[in-house]
Amino acid sequence: MFVKRLRLLRVAVTVVILAAVTALVSAPPIAASAVGVSRSHPGRVGVRLLDIPADTANDPRTHAYIVDSLLPGTTFSRRIELSNTTSSSLHVDAFAAAATIENGSFVGKPGHEANELSTWTTLSRSALEVRSHSTSLDTVTIAIPTDAAPGETYAVVWAEVSTVGSGGVKLTNRVGIRIYLDVRGNNPVASSFTIDSMTAERSQSGRPIVLAQVHNTGGRAIDLTGTLQLKSVSGSLTAGPYEARLGTTVAPGQSEPIMIEPSDALANGPWTALLELQSGLLKESAQAVITFPAKPGAGVTVRAHPPTNYLGILVIVLSLVAILVAAGIAILLIRQRRRRRSQTSS
Repeated sequence: MFVKRLRLLRVAVTVVILAAVTALVSAPPIAASAVGVSRSHPGRVGVRLLDIPADTANDPRTHAYIVDSLLPGTTFSRRIELSNTTSSSLHVDAFAAAATIENGSFVGKPGHEANELSTWTTLSRSALEVRSHSTSLDTVTIAIPTDAAPGETYAVVWAEVSTVGSGGVKLTNRVGIRIYLDVRGNNPVASSFTIDSMTAERSQSGRPIVLAQVHNTGGRAIDLTGTLQLKSVSGSLTAGPYEARLGTTVAPGQSEPIMIEPSDALANGPWTALLELQSGLLKESAQAVITFPAKPGAGVTVRAHPPTNYLGILVIVLSLVAILVAAGIAILLIRQRRRRRSQTSS
C-alpha cells in the first residue's frame, strides 16, 4: 500500500511540475517531421527534405535539415516534400520563421516571427492543397545578401495546417525543417548593442525626460526606435508607452544617449522604467528604477539591467512548491507506516 501511494505521489508531482512548465513555456523544440492534425482529421501532415549536397552526404544532419556554410552573395535551393495521410484534402501554408538555440534545444519562435535568415528564405509555393494520402513538392530558396554578417544563424521552414475544432475553436498544427546556415567571409560582424544606463531629468519647464545611454557593440551602424514604459514602484500606477527618439545614428564602437520625453506630467517616483529598442530585426530591452528630480536638472544615473523574467521565476517557485509538498506527503506516509508497524508489534 505504501509503495502504491509513493508511486501515485511521484506521478502527481511530475504532473504538477510539467503543468507549470507547459503553461509558461511556448515554442517547443523542433524535432518531429510529421504531426497529427485533429480528431476530425485522423492522420498526419509531414514534411521532409529531398535534396542533400553531395559534399555533405556523409553528414546525417543534412539528410533531415538544411545545413550549409556559404559566402555572402550565394543563392541556393532545396526541394521539400509535404505529405498528407489524412482522409481529407488539406490546405497547407509554407513559410520560414526565426529560430534560436536555447538551453540545448533548437527552438522555433512563435507565429511568423522573423530574423535575418528567415527574410532571406522564400518558398516557391507559400500555400498548397495537398490531397488525401498524397504528397506535394515545394522549393526552399535562400539568397544570402552580399553584405551578410559572418556567423551561424537559424530558422525553420514550417508546414502549417489550420482546422476548426469543437466549439468553432481554430486549431493550428505545424511541423518544420530546421535551417542551420553559417555565413563565411570578412564582412563586419553582426549588429548588436547594449542599453547601459538611464537618467531621469526635468526640463526648465518641469517636464519629465529620460535619457538612456546606448552602446553599439556590433560591427554595423544602428538606427534605433522603441518605447519606454513606467510602473510605479510603490503602487499600481503605470504610464506610457512613450516613443523613444535618437538624434544621430550610432556607429560601431560608439555610445550615444537616447531621449524619451513623456507627454504626461509625472510624479517624481520612483518608477520602474522598461525600455525596449529595435534596429531592424535586432531587439534589446532593459529596465532600471529611476526617480525624477523635484527641480529642473538631472537626477541620479542608474545602471540598466535585463528585465526580470517573472515567468521563469514562477516556474521555479511552482517547482519548488511541488517538491516541498511531495516531501511533506512522503514524510507523513512514512510516519503513518511506522505508526502502523508499532501498533501491529504491540
